[in-house]
Amino acid sequence: MFRHRSFVFAALTLALCACQQRTADDGRAPGARAFPKAERPFSQATGAAFGSEAERDRRGEAQTVMDLARVGPGMSVADIGAGGGYYTVHLAERVGPKGRVLAEDIDPQITEALGTRVMREGLENVSIKLGTGDDPSLPPDSFDRIFMVHMYHEVAEPYAFLWRLRPALRSGGKVIVVEADKATGAHGIPPELLFCELASVGFRLTEFVRKPELQGYYAQFEAVGARPAPEKITPCRVPGGTQAD
Repeated sequence: MFRHRSFVFAALTLALCACQQRTADDGRAPGARAFPKAERPFSQATGAAFGSEAERDRRGEAQTVMDLARVGPGMSVADIGAGGGYYTVHLAERVGPKGRVLAEDIDPQITEALGTRVMREGLENVSIKLGTGDDPSLPPDSFDRIFMVHMYHEVAEPYAFLWRLRPALRSGGKVIVVEADKATGAHGIPPELLFCELASVGFRLTEFVRKPELQGYYAQFEAVGARPAPEKITPCRVPGGTQAD
């Protein structure tokens, strides 16, 4: 009888340990586990979903965004989720030879293709960097503007990602998000949810504009106060705005 009870106890202990191990791992990146999990789906990257570069230029998309962000010569800017480089190229021209553009993506094939484009077009003020889904790994105190254009809905770990992005801003720097007002599972994010997620790590909304040429809205943020400790971050819940259409 004693041996039977010992066997049962050992089996239960092993099952509990296995359950705890699954909870600890839970499929998330190790660097994200200290942060709350987003209580929303995220969209998979699908490439150029907002028209060709020529179509976007006909709408005046990049010019509108850069004007709203007040991008000027000599600035240092980051293009996160750069993809094929539509904004990278326009930003490089706007900031000029005394400015700098860091273009980043999490797909090695995309960054390789973007590097080829940058070399082909002779963009000497552009650098290419490979990031990860929970850490953009940007150098601290380096950027006047950080752009995330039609890509934030693809960020699976928003709290870890934004928390690590924040120190990269210079004093007076701004984070620029352009998004579609759709569910997060349908390649967009409702503005209220975006505002909440950025506020949770210490960003304050400073400008919000809806424009048809953007196929969505423009939101601008600045960092305020100190970053909260990861365990103090409260995940956002916006009823009715999180599911795929």
